[in-house]
Amino acid sequence: MFFGNKRKKHEASDRVPPNQNVTTTFPVLHTGNVPYYEDIAKWNLQIYGLVDAPKLYSYEDMMKFPQTNLLNDIHCVTGWSKLDVNWQGVLASDIVKDVGIKPNAKYVILHAEEGWTTNLAIEDFLKETSLLAHSYHGEPLTPEHGFPLRGVFPHLYFWKSAKWIRGIQFTEHNHPGFWEQNGYHMKGDPFKEQRFSFD
Repeated sequence: MFFGNKRKKHEASDRVPPNQNVTTTFPVLHTGNVPYYEDIAKWNLQIYGLVDAPKLYSYEDMMKFPQTNLLNDIHCVTGWSKLDVNWQGVLASDIVKDVGIKPNAKYVILHAEEGWTTNLAIEDFLKETSLLAHSYHGEPLTPEHGFPLRGVFPHLYFWKSAKWIRGIQFTEHNHPGFWEQNGYHMKGDPFKEQRFSFD
């Protein structure tokens, strides 16, 4: 894991959660290997579970969706925050409009490379700031930051913003993902400091 370099204390504000330090770098943290896609045509995104029309999207399909540009702040559970991050991608709500979801779809499981998963409540997935991002500050994401597609759910700790997404599953019941099974909080609200399951 690489935690970046210089951090600085930030004045208390409504933008920075408790016990966070603001950084101008973009630290790289992940478990497992970094996938490199030499042929993007071999990548796809599966949408399944409690949906009306399961889909398998190619990267080209994702680029045909309306493209949204969002500016937000991100907060890592390890203690850093980065302000005014500019993302480009597809709103999570636009994916849901395309596939339709069943009334009993209450949770979303994000499936990433190497079997990595994380869970979100449906209202967190559908928040107006929730994005499936392919670009960062106008440039395609680097492999280390999640190319070709990562989640961005800025109102939650950043481990919920899974990199290298390959599947989005809609379920009735909440299933803990990789870090949640290892003691991290099921929701992960940074302003409530929901870092661990006992918080």
